[in-house]
Amino acid sequence: MGISERKARQKENVRSQILEMAWQIVKDEGWQALSIRKIADGIEYSVPVIYDHFANKEAILFELSLHGFDLLQQELDKNMNIEPAEARLRAHVESYWHFAFRNKEYYQLMYGLGMPCCGAGKMNAQVNIFRDRILEDIEKVMQQRGSDMSQLCFKSYALWSIIHGLISIMQMRVSDIDNTLNKQVLTDSVEAFINNL
Repeated sequence: MGISERKARQKENVRSQILEMAWQIVKDEGWQALSIRKIADGIEYSVPVIYDHFANKEAILFELSLHGFDLLQQELDKNMNIEPAEARLRAHVESYWHFAFRNKEYYQLMYGLGMPCCGAGKMNAQVNIFRDRILEDIEKVMQQRGSDMSQLCFKSYALWSIIHGLISIMQMRVSDIDNTLNKQVLTDSVEAFINNL
């Protein structure tokens, strides 16, 4: 292995260490505790080394959010062979719901829940993965039923708003909201939504 290859590998290794340490801090202490100084201390490098790899903390958060969207896409991909479209739509909603609670830290970062949304001005297309999946299914259901297709975008936005709203309530006020009640609201809302497509 040549010197340039060794340097590139070492640079990628340090970059990975930075992201792993950032994630560990978040898991242990929460998003608010994350700082460049803590990351540097954790991997036993100086602060300037962190800045050699990432412009700022926002760049680290953005990178972590992309990983979260990759994980969400993997979950949604598991539903792609489900038929008919109504069943796939329900499966996507369930996957999204469960992803949000199994990956609370990622979900908060991905959608700016309780913190500033990261990556302002450079959002990746991945941010729309869930919206795009439900839009496809809603479109199929509406076409099959002969519904007014001019309402397609409104319908997909409405469904995502319901789901994200319920998740946000649960994640931000978990101590005084009954989990089963919120899930029942989700189930009933989704069924009413599908029936009205």
